[in-house]
Amino acid sequence: MATLKDYRDERLRKLEELQELGVQAYPADSRRTHSTSSITDDFDNLEGQTVVVAGRVVGIRKFGKLAFIVLRDQSGQVQLFLHTDNVAELDAARGVLGMKQLPLLDTGDFVEASGEVIKTKTGEISVGVRELRLLTKALRPMPEKLENKEERFRRRYVDMNVNQEVRERFVRRSNFWKATRRFLEDEGFVEVNNTVLEATAGGADANPFVSHMDALDQDFYLRISHELPLKRLLVAGFEKVFDLGPRFRNENYTEEHLPEHNAMEWYWAYADWEQGMELTERMIRYICDQTWGRRQFTLSNGQEVDFGEDGQHFERISFVDVLKEQYDIDVFESSMEDIQSKLRENGLEVEDVDNRIRSLDKLWKKYRKTIAGPVFLVGIPVFMQPLAKVSREDPRLTEQFNLVFGGSEMCKAFSELNDPIDQLDRFNEQQKLRDAGDDEAQMLDIDYVEALEYGMPPACGLGYSERIFWSLEGITAREGIPFPQLRREVDETTKSIYPELGL
Repeated sequence: MATLKDYRDERLRKLEELQELGVQAYPADSRRTHSTSSITDDFDNLEGQTVVVAGRVVGIRKFGKLAFIVLRDQSGQVQLFLHTDNVAELDAARGVLGMKQLPLLDTGDFVEASGEVIKTKTGEISVGVRELRLLTKALRPMPEKLENKEERFRRRYVDMNVNQEVRERFVRRSNFWKATRRFLEDEGFVEVNNTVLEATAGGADANPFVSHMDALDQDFYLRISHELPLKRLLVAGFEKVFDLGPRFRNENYTEEHLPEHNAMEWYWAYADWEQGMELTERMIRYICDQTWGRRQFTLSNGQEVDFGEDGQHFERISFVDVLKEQYDIDVFESSMEDIQSKLRENGLEVEDVDNRIRSLDKLWKKYRKTIAGPVFLVGIPVFMQPLAKVSREDPRLTEQFNLVFGGSEMCKAFSELNDPIDQLDRFNEQQKLRDAGDDEAQMLDIDYVEALEYGMPPACGLGYSERIFWSLEGITAREGIPFPQLRREVDETTKSIYPELGL
């Protein structure tokens, strides 16, 4: 049975024969005039016209003087019809192949074909080839199937060829972020891209990646959030600002989280959390319309989510009420012993470094899995959110809302704390948690406190990651990015092909 190395050796032989003929197997240019889909979609207008198409060969059949090649590009595929009497002969200097050189082509190669748009006798829309140029000689064949998850992730470029729905998913992912950006720009927000390396990691409860900058001989952190630099821009005079790009959290892979992922945060001066909720409702509906063309989804866990009609408000549920109703826990008064007892009772882990915040959060997350949503989670205690304003109705709570659907929190937003003295006190409380062993508690950012002392207007801010996209697509986190990180590994075939590299 032929191995991958056998197929590669045969293609190398063909490459050598092409080179002996003087054919450049990897030219730099292509003169494509039309996509394959335009030939099929606009046949009535293009019939009889001369076009130039280019793409990957996905099928070759030869019958005497006739040959048929199926050509695929990103837009679709079209048939190339070749007849010996009509196809130009070998012109090596221009990279043109004749009918005699067709056996030197393989599926996976890239070619360019120029000719007339026609229909064959069987009614197949085709390009009647006059000239056929080789653009790229592929040395490895594309498999017909690729289902092993590990192989798919390691060779995503193969996965997207074999499983085209995977490639289409990333077109939708692009549309998801394009719609996010367009909505915010139409609302008057300005995009400002801030640095990824920060002297202090802030804006979220997460363990950061650490790097060292030789030029300054100082450690820096890959940002875990976009938040604090954007709020500095509110101090600087921006009134509506957002940033869209990667953030990094040094944590384990899960079905919903990745150490590196794209996220967006916006900040809106002179707005509060009520205005933020209304904007969020409109934003998520707009993104759904633009990305999927619908607002109803069945998620991978079987839950049904409907984002509703314009003007409808999402239901609100209280963090405090949920823990009281579901676990008989008073967020403010229950002892740690009572909280830990409830953790054990519900099959949740109790760790030595657990504090009140982490323990309450575990109970909430267990119940959260049952919520199809969409709902806004409100009623979040001050001690659990160091960056939000205190509620005007209950000083124990913050003006924070989290968008919840599909059993997960998808957005976090709040009226921003802009009192520098209060902010410093909350940072100090977070530092005590870090000193007690909580690596995810927020760092003291004295520069940010200084910025607040110059004055930041009242504002609302919101952040979300592409987990919204993954959830609505019904896929896991690693399925949702083109090239997920994996432990480095080289397969045995590659090792045998390149023994001199010592792989």
